[in-house]
Formats: sequence, structure tokens, C-alpha cells
Amino acid sequence: MLQDIGQTGVKGSRIALGAMRMNALDVKEAEKVIATSVDNGINFFDHADIYGGGESEIRFRDALKNLDVNREDLILQSKCGIRKGFFDFSKEHILASVDGILERLGTDYLDFLVLHRPDTLWEPEEVAEAFNHLTSTGKVRHFGVSNQNRSQMEFLQSYLDKPLAVNQLQLSPVHAPMISSGLEVNMTTSGANDRDGGIIDYCRLNKVTIQAWSPFQIDLSKGLFSGNPDYKELNATISTLAEKYGVSDEAIIVAWILRHPANIQTIVGSMNPERITRIADAEKVDLTRPEWYEIYIKAGHILP
Repeated sequence: MLQDIGQTGVKGSRIALGAMRMNALDVKEAEKVIATSVDNGINFFDHADIYGGGESEIRFRDALKNLDVNREDLILQSKCGIRKGFFDFSKEHILASVDGILERLGTDYLDFLVLHRPDTLWEPEEVAEAFNHLTSTGKVRHFGVSNQNRSQMEFLQSYLDKPLAVNQLQLSPVHAPMISSGLEVNMTTSGANDRDGGIIDYCRLNKVTIQAWSPFQIDLSKGLFSGNPDYKELNATISTLAEKYGVSDEAIIVAWILRHPANIQTIVGSMNPERITRIADAEKVDLTRPEWYEIYIKAGHILP
């Protein structure tokens, strides 16, 4: 199933494949991952210039050459701005990064370029100049950000001619501060801490697509919640729902994200073709409101 990506008019799959680990595959394995994704309706592929030191983009390029898939039928997104030991949103770095990305991906253009993590030393005028140049030269069609809060997005948007299309943010049933802060309003509980300025509502109001990354993780340091003894009740609930709907546990987790009315696009990073197929079954599931909240509560969150 496809959805609108921002206000761009681009129709992207609700589930996107993140290519962070593609450098670990050989070309034949990468071919199977891409082909399996396309066969399951995934047309959106997310990259970054730092993934595998650039090797993930090269592996994707080499694999795509051997497949009967047209570039125009795919949506390619990549990210830039993270450098060794610091962040860099300078015009010079953005332009150089895109040239490198295009060469490694073997394409003339990116559908989306995303700024990877906030750079506190950024000059929005420089970013705007870089975006304008990339638009005028046809190298990038649309732009977005990653891990930015509402005020950062508003600040950057005030300098841009085109609306930002996406914001890539971490979200899973366990890692859900952007949801908790909107439920525990005016409370002194830990979930009431508004870390992002009401980013979900901001993105909905401004038709920005949220891209959820790490949908199966607790956080970056604690790994997956599946099989974790601290989340027995959550995993049991997910398994019960998986049996009810005749899908995998992974599909239920992604369906939980897709059920949110913000039309969140989920980025999954599996390089296992069988698992990608199982995850794609999330499209078959429409969780009820009580089921959605049951997963949320069993993940350790509270309701007022």
C-alpha cells in the first residue's frame, strides 16, 4: 500500500527498507533483498552516506544493475551530515555529500535528501542555499530532516522555499516518548516530559511524513525488546495478536505503528528476505483501538 510522502505528490510504500546493513551482504544476497522488497510492495529505500562507510549504497547500486527493476519505479532517499566526531550541515559538505551519494548509488538524482541528526552549528541560510542548488541542478527532488524537534524544523523551514517532506524519528512500542508526552499531559510522570515540542501534532498539521526507525528496539543501547525478559507481557500480547491475525510478531509491531492516524512510514532494516516478507504482512492487519492501547500499556507506558 502506498501513502503520500509529505506534500510532494510522491507515493511511497508505508513500509520502507533501510539499507544500513546492506554492506554486509554480497551482491547476490543484496539482489534477493531488493527483489523481495519490491515483490512485497516496498518501493522506498532509505540510505545514508555513513552506512557501511558508503559501501551499503555501492552494494545497492551493484545489485540493482542485475534486477529487472526501473530506477523510476523506486524512491531513493539518503542522508548526510554526520562526520567522524562531529555534525556538518555546511553548504560545502551537503553538496559534496550528495555528489558522493549519487555516484555510489549510480543514479542522477535522489528523490529525498535528509539531514542526518541536528547540527547545532548550522546556518540555515547555508542549508537553504545548498537545497536550492540541488533542486536547480536536478540532483535532489525533495528534502527532509532526521531526529529534529518542532522548533528546529520551524527554524529551518522559515528559510526554505519548499516544505520539508519528512522527519525520521525513533519509534517503537517501547520507545514512544513522542506519544507518551501527548497522553501524560499536565502530569509529573516521566512520560510527560515533552522532549520534541509535540512533534507528532506539528508534523500532522504541516503534512510532514514521520519515518519511524528502529521499530523493534528498546533504544540504541538496550537492543530489541523481543525475547527480552523485561518485556514478557508485551511479547506475550504481541504473540497473541499475531496468532489472531495469522501474521508474525514483527508484522504486529509494524502494524502498531501503521495504525497511528499520523500516517507514519516505518523503516525496517532487515537484510533477511524471509523476515521482510513476514514484516510486509503488517499491511493485512488493522489493529482495533483497544488492541493498540493494550500493546502501548504492556510496553510499560501508563494512561492517566
